[in-house]
Amino acid sequence: MKKVYLDNAATTQLRNEVIHTMINVLKTEYGNPSSTHTYGRSSKSLLENCRKEIARLFHVQASEIIFTSGGTEADNLILQSAVKNLGIELIITSKLEHHAVLNTIKSLQIKEGIEVAFVKHHPDSTLNIEDLEAILKQTTKKTLVSLMHVNNEIGTLLPLDEVARIAKQYDAFFHSDMVQSIGHLNTDFSTILVDFAAASAHKFHGPKGVGFAFIRKNSGLKPMQLGGGQERGLRAGTEAVYAIAGMTEALKIGYQNLETERAYILSLKEYFKNELIKNFKDVSFNGLSADSEKSSYTTLSVRLPLPENKAQLLVFQLDLRGIACSEGSACQSGSQEGSHVLKELLSEEQLKAPSLRFSFSIFNTKEELDYVVQTLKEFVEN
Repeated sequence: MKKVYLDNAATTQLRNEVIHTMINVLKTEYGNPSSTHTYGRSSKSLLENCRKEIARLFHVQASEIIFTSGGTEADNLILQSAVKNLGIELIITSKLEHHAVLNTIKSLQIKEGIEVAFVKHHPDSTLNIEDLEAILKQTTKKTLVSLMHVNNEIGTLLPLDEVARIAKQYDAFFHSDMVQSIGHLNTDFSTILVDFAAASAHKFHGPKGVGFAFIRKNSGLKPMQLGGGQERGLRAGTEAVYAIAGMTEALKIGYQNLETERAYILSLKEYFKNELIKNFKDVSFNGLSADSEKSSYTTLSVRLPLPENKAQLLVFQLDLRGIACSEGSACQSGSQEGSHVLKELLSEEQLKAPSLRFSFSIFNTKEELDYVVQTLKEFVEN
């Protein structure tokens, strides 16, 4: 059976170079980087070289890169410490954020009594900048703005630099979940005034279970995970050196080939979008995912007009044909909740149609996309 993987926003295939790097480190660098003997010092040296390499890519100091188990831990570290250690009383966020942010903020609201304000969105899913500024103008509380750079479901881009400048204008801290953009978009933290950011290696062809937090120097954050003094005292626990080495390799290769690979993936997205329009009369695209200027070049959120009895079987049938993508609404997921993002953007009638998130990578081909379109056609027409 043919297999087509189009769920790269969920996780990505490892690059071969990353696999080779990790195998080599697993074989040769097994010392604990906190140990003072030769084995430990060798692992520590590798660890710190990785930190320097990543810092160089984002034009920051090595001390501002804190290794974590992934984006969720990085978001938790930043948000929880900001409230407990920086005295944050108000968090401004969006109802379209990832649950790593939304659920953490909800917990802080209950346990710490912080105030939460949700910025409005335009119908096309873009942030209402005027509303953000209005909220900041009206408050006298110590504030953190937390908004994701690229939406994980529909790919909408946040004007990161503009939001950072507005936050600074009103003396607010700015945190961005950048899990979907790090490794895919050029980011210079020396010019973009983000205070905190989260990244996850498995979104850019690195290993699962590792990521990093960017924490600007002298921010005042303190650890949420206690134990040893690893990671500049901000994250206790022995570092997964092999995974960090793999993440670093993935980032280096990704940014070395960024423009070429971006152009290729964008061509796949545009081709797939046009083939869907050509073959399905009433196909729709959620948010701005079909606009490659205003959304991620890796993601397309598609809504197909199907009767409810077929909608519930769509993802299952695609999986039977070897096609992996992500479902985007409750009608075909079996979930009582469904997509909180689509619920904010779509009408009740629109939510009845199945929404699918197709996300692309360098490992995909046009031939694979033709197979997906043909499979969808057969399912819709039969």
